[in-house]
Amino acid sequence: MKPLVAKFGIGQVVKHRKYPFRGVIFDVDPIFSNTEDWWLSIPESVRPSKSQPFYHLYAENAETEYVAYVSEQNLVPDESGDPIRHEQVEQIFTRGEDGRYIVKALQRN
Repeated sequence: MKPLVAKFGIGQVVKHRKYPFRGVIFDVDPIFSNTEDWWLSIPESVRPSKSQPFYHLYAENAETEYVAYVSEQNLVPDESGDPIRHEQVEQIFTRGEDGRYIVKALQRN
């Protein structure tokens, strides 16, 4: 089997293809790595394949901020240029001039 290559990278702002939320990627799983219960909770008619990259997002919609786990097939780049308001973003990232988020260097004692 050919190794999977993630289409999106850490720090990239993406939005869901069908649902009204967007976020910044903070981790990538090369294949599904959540619980079977979580996967089965998705209606079968829209349940994504497990054999694709899945992304951890600091996500937001019009009402709230949260962490989301989304399959690659359901994401598209967010070209709005608007910052992500999730409070954890500024703990991990700085925002570049191009709108992409850059992981901060680790501070060691």
